[in-house]
Amino acid sequence: MVESSGFRGVIDFLGRIGVYDVILPFLLVFTIVFAILEKTKVLGMEGGYTKKNLNSIVAFVTAFLVIASSKLVSVISEVMANVVLLLILGVCFLMLVGTFYSSEKEFSFKETSPWVKFLTVLMFIGIVIIFLNALGWLNFIYLLFQYWNAEWASSIIFLIVILGFIIYITYDTKPEPAKKEEKK
Repeated sequence: MVESSGFRGVIDFLGRIGVYDVILPFLLVFTIVFAILEKTKVLGMEGGYTKKNLNSIVAFVTAFLVIASSKLVSVISEVMANVVLLLILGVCFLMLVGTFYSSEKEFSFKETSPWVKFLTVLMFIGIVIIFLNALGWLNFIYLLFQYWNAEWASSIIFLIVILGFIIYITYDTKPEPAKKEEKK
């Protein structure tokens, strides 16, 4: 049996007193609502400044109403965990792509070799597979393809053809206007 560390005990204690299911969701909702109200100036302005007192009261009440619902708090917790997971996966992907670039130039696909583009796509697919495996969705995808038949294949091919046709029809072929050169 693995012993719990001191830091794990602190995390468990914070969970028992309600930091994760009361305080943090409250602060998150309050901050987001207050920022939106300040930016949009929905509740008006007074003397050239936003009405911070009204904005803060509305944000405060909204945040309290959110934490009063345990369902909303659990949804917020799950969404934030998934957003952070996607953020970490994005950073990991950028680190993997960065292994192919040793120059001092800024990252761009315009002047890269086809091999670098191919390996970048391969690493993106690897990140997606790792993400799906972490969520337990690979088993679902395996079961989906286990029952693959002609109807599935024809439906997928039909959707790809329709999507390709839509992209071909709506693709803008206008040439970009030439940039004017500045005189020195």
